[in-house]
Amino acid sequence: MIVEFEKEYLRDTIANNLEPFEPTHPGELIKDELEADGISQAKLAENIGVSPSLLNEVIKGKRAVNTELALLIEAAINLPADLLLNLQGAYNMQKAKSDSSFMKRLSSIRNIAAAL
Repeated sequence: MIVEFEKEYLRDTIANNLEPFEPTHPGELIKDELEADGISQAKLAENIGVSPSLLNEVIKGKRAVNTELALLIEAAINLPADLLLNLQGAYNMQKAKSDSSFMKRLSSIRNIAAAL
């Protein structure tokens, strides 16, 4: 019984808390889907009514996926908008947590709040 509990505890505390070394930007998933479907970035951009440069910046991870773009992509290539937005949120969170100056600022604010 204790061994089983320890196995579950270790699985929950270790495996579920691992973060990739480099966060995955949703643009990578979009790129993979386009390649799998044989669709060019230019064709997708044309179909959803955005500039090819905007789509390319998203695919290269230089620009975030917003709600409207996620919905347009979902309509065009059936890649769920909520998946793209959740991936973007996780990417943003991991990037923020890996920024040491931001984390110092966050720690400082938590210390001030704890003293109140």
